[in-house]
Amino acid sequence: MKSRWYARFPRAVPVGIFVLTMAITGVSVYAIERAERQRETAQLGQIAQSVASGLERRANASSAYLRSGAALFATQRVVEAPLFQTFIGQLHLNGTYAGSDGIGWAMKVNRQDIPTVEDVIRRNGDPAFAIRPRPAASARFVVPIMYLQPDSERNRRAIGFDMHSEPVRRSAMQTAERLGRPTATGKVVLQQEGPGGGSPGFLIYMPVYGLGGTRVEQNLRGFVYSPFNARQFLEASIDTVSMEPAGIRLYDQAVAPANLLAEVPLASRSGLVARRAIDLAGRRWVLEVEAPASAMLSGMSVMTLLFGLLVATLLLVLARVLTHQASEDREALAWFEQQASIRNSLTRELNHRVKNTLANVLSIIALTRRRATSLDSFADSLEGRIRALSATHDLLTQSEWGATPIRAIVKAEMAPYAQDAERHLVLDGPDVDLAPNDALSLGLAIHELATNAAKYGALSVEDGQVSVRWAMVADNLARIEWQERGGPAVSMSGRRERGFGTDLIEKIVAHELRNPVDLRFDPEGVSCTLTVPVRRRGDFAIRESKA
Repeated sequence: MKSRWYARFPRAVPVGIFVLTMAITGVSVYAIERAERQRETAQLGQIAQSVASGLERRANASSAYLRSGAALFATQRVVEAPLFQTFIGQLHLNGTYAGSDGIGWAMKVNRQDIPTVEDVIRRNGDPAFAIRPRPAASARFVVPIMYLQPDSERNRRAIGFDMHSEPVRRSAMQTAERLGRPTATGKVVLQQEGPGGGSPGFLIYMPVYGLGGTRVEQNLRGFVYSPFNARQFLEASIDTVSMEPAGIRLYDQAVAPANLLAEVPLASRSGLVARRAIDLAGRRWVLEVEAPASAMLSGMSVMTLLFGLLVATLLLVLARVLTHQASEDREALAWFEQQASIRNSLTRELNHRVKNTLANVLSIIALTRRRATSLDSFADSLEGRIRALSATHDLLTQSEWGATPIRAIVKAEMAPYAQDAERHLVLDGPDVDLAPNDALSLGLAIHELATNAAKYGALSVEDGQVSVRWAMVADNLARIEWQERGGPAVSMSGRRERGFGTDLIEKIVAHELRNPVDLRFDPEGVSCTLTVPVRRRGDFAIRESKA
């Protein structure tokens, strides 16, 4: 029978099903994680867009305040403190300056007018006012901070600082003067942070020109500006209530550690970022939003993985049970086929042996009939010989028609005659087993010898003795010697005529054993030597050879 693949590979099939199920689970988890990643990326992009919009709104609001201040101050010959304070009050900021530190006025002062300006400011209520740092020899003018609202201890630190003396501020002021619109500086540290420095910031400048003039250096009167602490500006521009937790970094022009303006840090970084470029008052900024680090697998992925593992395990167990059952069924079928083959062989063997036994019985009947002188003698002789066959058959049945020991055959055939086995019978020899047919032939021979000894020989008298000795004379031959002692003397001259027992031993048994039989009637007692073949067990044990 051609075996099925799942029966041929009982271990590989369950493992293959488990691996296939886990592979499908792995693909599903990958798809879920990919979708989750895309969702996080889209969500991160929305957060970045929201933050960028908030920053631009704050910057535009500050620029609008600065434009209105520039329009007002352009109509005034001199911007004095009461006018500046009135302007701030009219904006109705109520303490909120769109994320900045306030709004200030920086006036352009020619080098030769510095003492006069300082004297005027001191006389108008600020006795400590001084322009700093002192201008270099090559400087033609300075742009000091004159006013800065709200009036706080922090903002007072910046009053009098010449912003034109610092390169980053100067570059932004020059650009604002040239373009005539609000312009943001690069990364700076505000004067409000004090001598020890502080977190980075930036400023937005709006130039103020005199009425009727052109945008040339002579007509520039100063700048309305707003200083910003970058961290405060960033925090004021984002909606921390509705926004998902994220890390936010603000860079000036390009993403680089040296250009970092402000950061809302993360406890653990994930590496998943979204970037947006922002045009803030003419300055390019880069906003970077990073998602927080999350678990290696999402909740849905973990559930899918656990479910897939459970299904794979159940399928593994089910497949193992089915393949094991298939394997057992296959073995059972093979066993039934083997048993059927054994039964067929045994039936043929039994048929053959029954025929042989019946042939032996027919031969025994024919010879007994020719030798019998009366019906009673015929019946007695026939009964004894058939009983001998029956006794040997019993031994063969007990051994399941396998090998039968020589000692057991001799004892079974001698049992009716040797009442006292120790006195009448001597058995000596190794353990030698005979095939069924050879055992039957030896049993008939021993029966005939024992019958003759009981009638005429050693077993017919009280002191008679029979010895049966055997030994192996070759790898496949055993020699059995029958010797009678102590019986009536055998008279050679008065020897009885040849009987059926002699013919059976010398002809039938010799033919069956395929070796000659040496039968002698010596005066001291009958002796008989038989050579019996000893066959290997596999040559006749049908069941065992098939198994």
